[in-house]
Amino acid sequence: MEKRNFGLTGQQFPLLSFGAQRMVDEHNCTEEQAIQIVNRAIDAGITYFDTAPSYSDGQSEERLGKALQARRKDVWIATKTHDRTRDGSLRLLEASLQRLQTDHVQEWRLHNIMTIEELDQCFAKGGALEALLEAKDQGLIKHISISGHTNPQVQVEAIERFPFDSALVPLSAADHHVYSYAHEFLPKAIEKGVAIIGMKVMAVGKLAPWYEKAMQYTFSLPISTAIIGMESLDQLERNLAIANSFKPMTELEQLEFFKEIVHLANPDVLRWKASDWMSGEWYVR
Repeated sequence: MEKRNFGLTGQQFPLLSFGAQRMVDEHNCTEEQAIQIVNRAIDAGITYFDTAPSYSDGQSEERLGKALQARRKDVWIATKTHDRTRDGSLRLLEASLQRLQTDHVQEWRLHNIMTIEELDQCFAKGGALEALLEAKDQGLIKHISISGHTNPQVQVEAIERFPFDSALVPLSAADHHVYSYAHEFLPKAIEKGVAIIGMKVMAVGKLAPWYEKAMQYTFSLPISTAIIGMESLDQLERNLAIANSFKPMTELEQLEFFKEIVHLANPDVLRWKASDWMSGEWYVR
């Protein structure tokens, strides 16, 4: 599987990385199955694992921690804080480390920063950024990250204000057409050496009829890696097969693909780009 540089960190990761949000009961994945999937992923060369305390009330982190007990040194773990304050974020990190059964994570993210107002909260005195900086000083985390789903200009402003090591952003082919991170965020992130992790590759299942093309599109972007949620061994094997045989999409192939899926560029599909997530109205800057 092709590997790419992870920003300026000196690390490299395969194109395909593991989104751990779906290896939980609510996606009909048992703990035993989750442990099997994680170990098979590592055996196949996947080393980057993304999770969060908000995923099924910590069950994602808990299962990842159990799966990685004997393989912690083999992997990179990224988790998140959805709290906008220093104190709340530090409490979340303490609980995350306990569930993950580790004394540190490689990456900690400001999770889903949707607006400039939220960004301001994180950067204010007593805000979440203070927690990230303190945790890094204490060796609890190694790298500082941010994620956003809605407005690429919020993440552009974030990397102008602070040297984030990485950013997790939606980069599906459907996302290409509305508030496009590919157009608005990637060039600035590349200029600054920020590692870019693609997400929403399948647009929450809406691109499933074009499964291979959807992955090929995102892999063809100038990203470091892409996380895909996996809840079964069959799904993992399918993703591995596509990633291992990846060839970049040509401009003509991309154009033809866009013609097939442009009808998906609407608020019912791209819910994360609605002004109130599920409001059905496009985000207004």
